[in-house]
Amino acid sequence: MKKIIIVQRNDPNSDAATNSRKLAELRELAHAADYVVVGTFVQSRLPDRKYQIGCGKVDELAELVESLDAEKVIFNNQLSMTQIYNISEACNCEVIDRFQLILEIFAARATTWRAKLQVELAELQYKLPKTKALNFLMKKERQGFMGLGGYEDSYEQDIKKRIARIRAELQQGDGSESLRTFRHEKGFSLVALAGYTNAGKSTLFQSLVEEETVVRDMLFTTLSPTTRALTTNNRKMLLTDTVGFIEDLPHLMVDAFRSTLDEIFLADIILLVVDMSDPVDVIRQKLAVSHDIFWERTEGAVIVTALNKADLLPDEELQEKLEVIGDLAPASVMISARSGEGIDELKQLLYEKLPTWERCRLSIPMSEEGMSMVSWLYDEGIVHRIEYGDSILMEIEARDEIIQKVKHFALSP
Repeated sequence: MKKIIIVQRNDPNSDAATNSRKLAELRELAHAADYVVVGTFVQSRLPDRKYQIGCGKVDELAELVESLDAEKVIFNNQLSMTQIYNISEACNCEVIDRFQLILEIFAARATTWRAKLQVELAELQYKLPKTKALNFLMKKERQGFMGLGGYEDSYEQDIKKRIARIRAELQQGDGSESLRTFRHEKGFSLVALAGYTNAGKSTLFQSLVEEETVVRDMLFTTLSPTTRALTTNNRKMLLTDTVGFIEDLPHLMVDAFRSTLDEIFLADIILLVVDMSDPVDVIRQKLAVSHDIFWERTEGAVIVTALNKADLLPDEELQEKLEVIGDLAPASVMISARSGEGIDELKQLLYEKLPTWERCRLSIPMSEEGMSMVSWLYDEGIVHRIEYGDSILMEIEARDEIIQKVKHFALSP
C-alpha cells in the first residue's frame, strides 16, 4: 500500500472542531482507498494562489515527504491545475485533492459498465473547468507560431463531446423505472437506507433483515447497493443499503452517480439514518444536506428518520438534540442498530408509512381455478379471513391492481 501525507489548509477564522472532523474524514477516505497515512500537515492561513499553503510550508512539506518516504500527497482543499503542478514539482511526488481521492475510490470499486461510465463522467466534469484555465495559461506563455492554442481548444471540445456521449449512454441504459415497476408488480414496496458514511446504515440493514452483511468502520463500505427482502405485518418490502453521503460532496458528483443513488430516488420510503453521537450542529448540517440531495429527485417518497446510536447518550441529551433537529427529522424513532434497541418500533413505523393497500371482502367460486386464485392472493396480498363453503369467502388487503384483477373473477357479493 502507498504511503501518503494528508494536508489541510484551514481558514484563520474557521471552527477548530469542524477542521478536526474534516481532517479525520480525509484520513478515513485515504484508508478506504487503501493508502497508509504516514504524516499529517496542517496550516492555518488564507489560500496561496501558487501553492494553496504558504511558500515556506511547501518547503517543509517537501522535507516531510522525503523523510517519510511518502509516495503521494493528498490535500483536503480543492486544488487548481497550477497548484497541483507547483506542489508536485516541489515535493517530487504525485499530488491530488479530496475530490480526486473520492474518484479513485469509486473507480477502484466500479464493477459494472454503468458504474465505470459514471466515474468517467465525474472525472471529465471535474477536468473541464481546469482545462479551460490551463488553456488560458498556456496561450499566455506560448503565443504565436509555437503556441498550442488550437490543440488545447480541441482537447476541451473533446472533453465536452465525451461528456455528452456518456450522458446519452447512461440515459439510454437506465432501466430503473422499469425495475421499480416490476418490483411493485410483485407486491414489494421499496425502502432505501440513506445517510452519511459511518452513521450505521449497514449495521441497521443487518439488524432489520437479520442477515450477516459487510459492516466495517470504513467510508464507502457500501458502493454497490445491496437489496434484501423484509416482511413486516405480512407486508413485503425490498430494503436497499446504498452508498453513504460525505460532507462537501460536489453536486456534479451527485449528478454523475445518479443511478448509484437511484435506489434512493425511486424508493417508496427513504429510511434516513442519523448518527446521534455527532455534535448537534453537525447533525443539523448532515440532515440539511441529505434533504437537499433528495429535493426534486425523489418522487413522493416518505422520509422516516432513524436516530441511531441512541445507546451512547443519556436520555436528557438525546431529547435536547431532538428539539434542535426536529424540523429536519420527520417520522423519527430512537434506535441502536448495534444493540437492537428501537428496531421493532422502527419496523412498525415503516409498515405504517407504506403505500396504502385496499381492503375488501370477496366471494370466489369453489373450483380448481378458485383455489389457484386463493393461493395467488396469499402470495400477493394479506389474507385477513377466509371461509370455505359453497364458495370461498375472503377478506383481503392488497394493492389496487390486485384487487381489480380478482374482482373480475369473484362472484357478486
